[in-house]
Amino acid sequence: MAGRRRGWFRSGEDPWFEQARSALTAAFLDMDRRQSAAEAAVVAAEEMFPEREPGRRWASVREDCYAAAGAYLQLTGELEQEEQTGARRADRQQRVDAVVRQLGSAAQQVDRFYHGDRVALEEALAVQRAVPELVERVTAEAVRVRRQAVESEYAGYPSVRDGAAAVDEAMVTLAAVPADQRGRARTAANRLASVTADLSESLAQAPSRAGAARNAIASVTTRLAAVRTRAEGIGPAHSALLREFNAASSADLADNESTSERHIAAAAHALAGARAAAAENTPEQALELTTTARGHLADAEQLVDAVTKRLAELRAVRDDPRQRAEAVRFRLRDAQMLAVSRGLVSEWGSVLDAQVERLDRVAASLTGRHPDYWAYVNELDTITEFIAGIVERMRKQSPPGQRRG
Repeated sequence: MAGRRRGWFRSGEDPWFEQARSALTAAFLDMDRRQSAAEAAVVAAEEMFPEREPGRRWASVREDCYAAAGAYLQLTGELEQEEQTGARRADRQQRVDAVVRQLGSAAQQVDRFYHGDRVALEEALAVQRAVPELVERVTAEAVRVRRQAVESEYAGYPSVRDGAAAVDEAMVTLAAVPADQRGRARTAANRLASVTADLSESLAQAPSRAGAARNAIASVTTRLAAVRTRAEGIGPAHSALLREFNAASSADLADNESTSERHIAAAAHALAGARAAAAENTPEQALELTTTARGHLADAEQLVDAVTKRLAELRAVRDDPRQRAEAVRFRLRDAQMLAVSRGLVSEWGSVLDAQVERLDRVAASLTGRHPDYWAYVNELDTITEFIAGIVERMRKQSPPGQRRG
């Protein structure tokens, strides 16, 4: 054979080059092996749990590995050239030792990074490896439940029909995910598992829907009758308010009677629809309509109660105006005592004293043939809320002697 090429894989006349190559290669391969393992774990973590942001912490370690690999490649190239030319640099061993140390340092950084987050990284790898099995298992279950829905006598129920459509959509989405995108596949598989469970639950609940609809219709029928009876008192109560008290005391309630009547009528209409749906063997629609009826009845009850409670409240205030005011004064005295006990008089004393004057002005406002008792009540409630706010702030404050500058 013609003269052999002097090169990287040739034992040269100077054994130092072989020794240097061996040391550099061992250090590089050790670092590369560790880097590759950590990189794979980071990629898995970024794909499976992106919210943890492992890539952000890994970036600086990876850059150091790249720098060490670059130094390795540069030095091996230089040594190749020096061996071919017969050059013998005096600092050659120092250069090799420096790159070996740089490769070793990068490998140690990889180890520190990996072991510092080992549990999370290994969890990500395990989850990533399990994705194909997850997809297979979830898909098989979806196919089974979907077939059950098709064969069910309750297939026409809205919950079953909508659930089946959701499963179909999720299956198509999962099937469209490329095999190498395991993060997306896991997300899509979990979505399919969720809608499959919903469909399975709808199928399990379907047989009881008819009975639930019958019970709901009976309950709403009873409640509708009760609300109608209560609503009969709203007209007389509103008339009494207008007759006995200042018109401003009930101005905000003027439309309550007509509005409550509309809600009652809407509830009755929904209830009739529920009965028809139950008769047509569509109990889920019946249940939806009874829910609508209950909502209207709740609104009607609030409107009725607002009038009757207003009348009762104003009569109680008219009979003894001082009682309500004294209750507020009692709260005020408690607040003043709290300010004294916590050493906060200089900060809150004048504010609380001003509420005494407000109470006196409110009490003096009840004049004339038809005093505005509702304005009186509202002003007392405003003072009560103000005092409560001050008390809450005082309780959160530290006494002056305990405060830090």
